Amino acid sequence: MTTRIRSANPFDEPAFAGRYEDWYSGKGRRADLLEKDLLGKLLRLFPQARSVLEVGCGTGHFTRWMAEKGLDTVGLDVSEPMLNEARRLGGPSYFPGDALSLPFLDRSYDVTALITTLEFLPDPARALAEAVRVARQGVLLGVLNRWSLLALQYRLSGKAMWRSARFFGPGELAGLARQAAGPRAGTVVWRTTLWPISGVRDLPLPWGGFIGMAVQLHAEEKT
Repeated sequence: MTTRIRSANPFDEPAFAGRYEDWYSGKGRRADLLEKDLLGKLLRLFPQARSVLEVGCGTGHFTRWMAEKGLDTVGLDVSEPMLNEARRLGGPSYFPGDALSLPFLDRSYDVTALITTLEFLPDPARALAEAVRVARQGVLLGVLNRWSLLALQYRLSGKAMWRSARFFGPGELAGLARQAAGPRAGTVVWRTTLWPISGVRDLPLPWGGFIGMAVQLHAEEKT
């Protein structure tokens, strides 16, 4: 969950990394549960998947969750403070690396995941192309929805990390994913969650605060 756009990157601050997980157990508890519920449904679209690379893993919050689901999971991030916190919390293996130039061979993992990562990258299209390159079966995405009330609230918060973040709508994200996948592009499935309505988990409508998307890839390039 890092970016190189700002000279003062909050993700590179040890104090920020140290309190990052607190949000998930506090006011972000509902969001955490709903996001994992949706991402879990999308992961089931890859029933043969055994390994996952999470790019922009931050403190490893979702990396650990996927490992708990029985997947061989590896996390990668460019921020050393975030990686140090991930390692302190234990679980999967973590490596330093840039989302725009992944240090892995083609098709090294069954699934590549980017969860609240694309918003903070200087070149999301290139990051998606790299994610496709190292994936055998597909790409799992979780992003904040630009067409949601939640995105507006973040924008109005005045925090630097949200002012410089780039939010996506479902159509735009699906288009970028298909372009990145090129001849390997298969079915793209998405839903949104974090609706400001009690009892709603996720819907195939473009206004929920969080977009979950699965991009299935063909084993061979189609001509």
